[in-house]
Amino acid sequence: MNWKRYQNEIIVLVSLVIMLFAYLYKHNHTQARVMGATKSQHSINEFKEAVALKKIWADKNINKKIAMLKTIVPSSKVTWIKKKEKITASYKGLNASELNKLTGKILNLPIEISLLNINKIGTLYNVELKCKW
Repeated sequence: MNWKRYQNEIIVLVSLVIMLFAYLYKHNHTQARVMGATKSQHSINEFKEAVALKKIWADKNINKKIAMLKTIVPSSKVTWIKKKEKITASYKGLNASELNKLTGKILNLPIEISLLNINKIGTLYNVELKCKW
């Protein structure tokens, strides 16, 4: 074969292959940078969340907030046992609105719930709660 005859076509073909590899390299490099930035942002968000949770759990007023659970419903419906940082509470004969208030408060407190048992008897509810903080 006569290479001189196809020299320009070969040069164009080689330059197109080089351009294709350059484009793929650039595309992969930018994708890697975007993924790295996304991972960094995710790590920063997790760190911020951990700091916020640490502030919530280190709150000195948790005891006051926990004591509020005793006063949400009438005292005749509550059996309350507190030992250091553990609580065992039983609520008997709660109506739906009292149950909603109670569960809303419980779920918004920074406590570790070991037992939350809600039983429905007719139109009334019995709640058993064991938690620590």
